Amino acid sequence: MSKNKFIGVISDTHGLVRPEAIAAMQGADLIIHAGDIGGKNIIHQFSEVAPVMFVRGNTDYCSWSHQHAPEVDVIRHENFYFYAIHILREIDIDPAAAGFDVVISGHTHKPLIEYIEDVLYINPGSCGPRRFDLPISVGRIDVTSAGLKAQIVELLSC
Repeated sequence: MSKNKFIGVISDTHGLVRPEAIAAMQGADLIIHAGDIGGKNIIHQFSEVAPVMFVRGNTDYCSWSHQHAPEVDVIRHENFYFYAIHILREIDIDPAAAGFDVVISGHTHKPLIEYIEDVLYINPGSCGPRRFDLPISVGRIDVTSAGLKAQIVELLSC
């Protein structure tokens, strides 16, 4: 495994691509979008930085979203398994029992990193329109020989 590999994690763009979000994703090996995308142009813009995997959010109503964005996705990267879903409370599996290393979600616009039963749960917050007094943020998961390390990257403070 080479040095400095990372996965960019974004959510809740709601049709807005901030230059700060694109800049934060530079150098990513993969970007995972956890829903409420706001259209295929969002995926296109981030795909100019790195390959993008994505799931559909509760506000992704257009026909493109229903045809191309699954409700959940399983992603394997560097021998780690990721489960992506927009609304975490709708998860219908036990990620630890299923062998997942990471669960990625969005929806709340509130950044969160926590471990439950040795599974990393990350919600990157929102890098789209500001909601309430929550920060504008993305997530980053560094992939190293020692494992995974997640962090929230605040793009714009409240």
